[in-house]
Amino acid sequence: MLTYGNAFYQLKEKLQSLYEEGEASSIAHSLMESITSLNKMDRLDKKDKAFTQRQQDVYNRATEELVKGKPIQYVTNGAWFMGREFMVNEHVLIPRPETEELVQWITDDLKAREDEKIKIIDIGTGSGCIALSLFRMLPHPVLTCLDISAEALNVLQTNIEWVLGEEEKDKHPENIRVAAIDFLDEAVRNKELGRYDIIVSNPPYIPKSEKKKMRVNVTNYEPHIALFVPDKDPLVFYKALADFGKKHLRTEGYVYCELDAGHAEESKALFEQEGYAEVEIRKDMHGNWRMLKAALGDKEISNG
Repeated sequence: MLTYGNAFYQLKEKLQSLYEEGEASSIAHSLMESITSLNKMDRLDKKDKAFTQRQQDVYNRATEELVKGKPIQYVTNGAWFMGREFMVNEHVLIPRPETEELVQWITDDLKAREDEKIKIIDIGTGSGCIALSLFRMLPHPVLTCLDISAEALNVLQTNIEWVLGEEEKDKHPENIRVAAIDFLDEAVRNKELGRYDIIVSNPPYIPKSEKKKMRVNVTNYEPHIALFVPDKDPLVFYKALADFGKKHLRTEGYVYCELDAGHAEESKALFEQEGYAEVEIRKDMHGNWRMLKAALGDKEISNG
C-alpha cells in the first residue's frame, strides 16, 4: 500500500502533465484530505502511514479519473462555497470564488433591510450555492429556486439537507420552493411566479464558439446547458432576465447576475434599453467585469 506521503507526490507528479505545479499540488491535497479526513499538517505528521485497502482502492479510482481531466470536485462530489461544502456532480456547475463576490454584494446591499421578509428567486440554481448561501445569511428569506434540469434540482434537494443546518431548516421549512422551468419560455416563466425583492442568476453566457479555447476539465465534464449560448444570441438569458424583472420585481427590487466579461457593457446597455433606471456593473477579484445589478427605480412595474 502507498503511504500518505508517497501517494500525494505520486498523484501530484501525474497531474503536472495537465496542470501547473501549484494547481496539481492543490488537487492532490484535496484528494488526500477527502480520503484520509486529515488536513495538510496532520498528514505531514503521518506521512509514513500506509493506506488501508479501502483507501488505496478509492485513491486508485480517483487517480484514473483525475489524470483524464475530471475536476477534483466531481471526483470527491464536494465543493466549498461561502464557508460551506456543497454536493456537486456533473449535472451542476462547480461553484467559483467569483460567484461568492456576487452573493456578498447582495447581502451587503440588504443589511439595511434586515427586518424585512426578503423574497428571492434564483434562476438556473444548479447546486443551489447562491440561493442556499443567501438563505443562510439573511434573517427572513423566502426562496424560489428554478432550473430546467431535473438532475440539477436533485442535487439542490440534497444540498438543502446537506448545507442547511437543522436550525436553519426548522426555522423556515416552508420558505424554499423548487421548480423545474424552462426560463427562456416566456409563457412559462411569467406564469404564477409572483413578485420578488431579489432576482439572481448565474445564467449560461459563454458563446459556443469559445468552447475550443476552454480547458477540457470544463468542456468534457461541466454541463453544457449551464455554460453555453448560441453565438448569434449571446445575451439571450439577459434579455429574458430583463423582461422577467419588469414583470416580477417588487418595489425597491433588484436584478443581480453574473456576466461574461466580453459582453458586460452590452448587458448593461440591454438593461438600460429595457427601462431600468439604475444599472451597475462590477469587476471581480481578477479585474474582469463579472457582475451586474439593475433596478427599475421609480418606473412602474407591469402586471404581465
